[in-house]
Amino acid sequence: ASFPTLFAARVLRIPTMIHESDTIPGRVNIWAGKFAKRIAISYPETANFFSPDKTALTGVPVRKELKRAGREGGREFLKLKDNVPVILVLGGSLGSVTLNNALLTILPKLLETCQVVHQTGMNNVEDVKARTSVLLQRHPFATRYRPAGYLSAEELAHIAAAATLIISRAGSTIFEIAAWGIPAILVPIADSNGDHQRQNAYEYAKMGSALVIEEYNLKPTILLAEIEKIVGNDALREQMATQAKRWAKIDAATVIAREIIDMALRHEK
Repeated sequence: ASFPTLFAARVLRIPTMIHESDTIPGRVNIWAGKFAKRIAISYPETANFFSPDKTALTGVPVRKELKRAGREGGREFLKLKDNVPVILVLGGSLGSVTLNNALLTILPKLLETCQVVHQTGMNNVEDVKARTSVLLQRHPFATRYRPAGYLSAEELAHIAAAATLIISRAGSTIFEIAAWGIPAILVPIADSNGDHQRQNAYEYAKMGSALVIEEYNLKPTILLAEIEKIVGNDALREQMATQAKRWAKIDAATVIAREIIDMALRHEK
């Protein structure tokens, strides 16, 4: 979608700044990188695709709404129990059938010790609700499961503030997870464009802030084992949270905005 605007800017000699949110740039950004004045990247390895003299590691801007809630507010917002770990499951804005299926298989066991908030995707929410109504019909902790088709930024902020662990795909959500400073299990989309989600996940996990389960290896037993490994180990969770915060770039929006303004002012002269 950005190609026509970039092409027009090139023809009209208007200075351009581009931003790449993945480890592996898309075709338009690789092309635009040849004439862009400045290039903002999100992962160190992405610098290999662009000229180093105009490339800066900025990270991805995180919405202000996602930073505002406190932990107490999160548990009160959802009426969650204070002494029961909270797992937030995000399959992306459209949800993930693969992730949904794996989660539902282990859900009865998981709810014995955890509360689960699950963004299913709007197209999947009715199916998930129907299946869990049967699956959890006589479960003593059925109320610990909270499915939702889509979570707004405000809802996500409240829930993340209370979360013990996040299970997610590996797109730009990684930068929100890092900003929250919460341990994560990442399940990258298999065969995503340029395999970028897999690359994103492993690049983030190198810091020790997350575990990665490849989609082809997403067996319910493996998912449950990895959840229990993190939730049941206070020291590991603290270490992962610390590394997530170290990796986060909270000021990404400010850095990028200032550079855009500087470019515009120089061009105006």
